[in-house]
Amino acid sequence: MSSILHIVNGDSTANILKRTNLKGDIIVWREALCEGTLYFDVGSDEFWLKRYAYFETELGVSKLEYFDKTIKELVKLEDLDGYNEVVLWFEFDLFCQVHLMALCSFLLKSFRKDILYYLVCTGKVKGKSQLQSLLDFSLNEFGNLYENKVRISKSNLVFADQCWKLFAENNYEKLQEFNFNKSKKFAYFQLAINQHLKRFSDEKGLNEIDYKILETINNEALTENEIVRNLLIWQQQETVYGFGDLQYIQYLKKLNIYVIKKDSKYYLNNFGKTVINK
Repeated sequence: MSSILHIVNGDSTANILKRTNLKGDIIVWREALCEGTLYFDVGSDEFWLKRYAYFETELGVSKLEYFDKTIKELVKLEDLDGYNEVVLWFEFDLFCQVHLMALCSFLLKSFRKDILYYLVCTGKVKGKSQLQSLLDFSLNEFGNLYENKVRISKSNLVFADQCWKLFAENNYEKLQEFNFNKSKKFAYFQLAINQHLKRFSDEKGLNEIDYKILETINNEALTENEIVRNLLIWQQQETVYGFGDLQYIQYLKKLNIYVIKKDSKYYLNNFGKTVINK
């Protein structure tokens, strides 16, 4: 057992870390906390029950599969005996930042003074116009990322916990009024929340992503894969959602009253055209 524990947001980062020369054990945080019902107490029975329900009902993931892939990993953090360093690996986007908030909230509950907590969070890089994800770095550069990791104190975890609870409550006014920039250690919390605020529905019951999907279909009849491909390009160029195919497919499914599907392609129906053209 290593004295260093790396916690990563997804299997892709875990696979990269395994190919580097960095020492340490790896725990993978597999969730999608940007979607579905949340509960502020991460790791509690109520929290897991709500997440079970979302994954099973919306994504078709069985309780057993969710337990094996998510819960079994996270509960390992309840016993950190043998570790003297915990390193969190995350990116700048909304998907990652929400998980970072939740993870910090969970770590706070079992905070230990004999362990050093660190954060590696990619984003702004000198000489680069776009924010950088972990996938933008070579294997050799991961050593530099690790060396430049930022120390996270208990007070930092307390702030992240506060941010998480506000996100879980999901009150637009409270999210808009709170200063998520209070801690320099979490440089992308505010950016992520600003993006999240665009997911709140307007008077028509639609948000930024919904409109983008309808506008994309309005321009040209497309298959599901083509719609998702367009959204991923838009996301990379204009937003910091950080979503994958699965999230956007779920958004598309919820728009069935605005579209018709024929020969695997989506078209706007009359109602959808009315919404877009007003």
